[in-house]
Amino acid sequence: MPSSADDRPSVTLVDGRSGSGKTTWATALAERSGARLLSLDEVYPGWDGLEAAEAHVIAHVLVPLSEGRDGRYRTWDWAASRPGEWRSADAAAPLVIEGCGALSPVSRSLAHHGVWIELDDTLRRERAIARDGAAFAREWRRWARQEEWHALRHDPRGQADEIVDGAALNESR
Repeated sequence: MPSSADDRPSVTLVDGRSGSGKTTWATALAERSGARLLSLDEVYPGWDGLEAAEAHVIAHVLVPLSEGRDGRYRTWDWAASRPGEWRSADAAAPLVIEGCGALSPVSRSLAHHGVWIELDDTLRRERAIARDGAAFAREWRRWARQEEWHALRHDPRGQADEIVDGAALNESR
């Protein structure tokens, strides 16, 4: 993973619609590079929380890291439907942030690299439902509306430095 001019460890943002292969691609990148992986799935405050998670990570992780300070982010306890524990993001370690809502003009300005994972809607839905089951099937439209709003508002694909074909990932999850 490339370093910035000031030699701070790199931050890579990986975005795409649900089921596109973001987690698979980001996990492989983190393993290859020794980076820590922060999944927005840990941060979304419930099914209506895409924008809130995006804002939280910008304010509590990306801004501090861009200033050379450690970040801290609050997880979401999905089982209890309430805020979870706080976790640290070490300013001295590379970081990969993946999830719907990771890429926006603001977040991209605070990171070193942006990646968009692209996949057609039918295959994305099949993968997401196979991975997450009936709970996600019930919430698919609700979540998709937030993804669509994020895409219209922030053009995450247009913010990316790299576009990856999710079909090439052969994700089995």
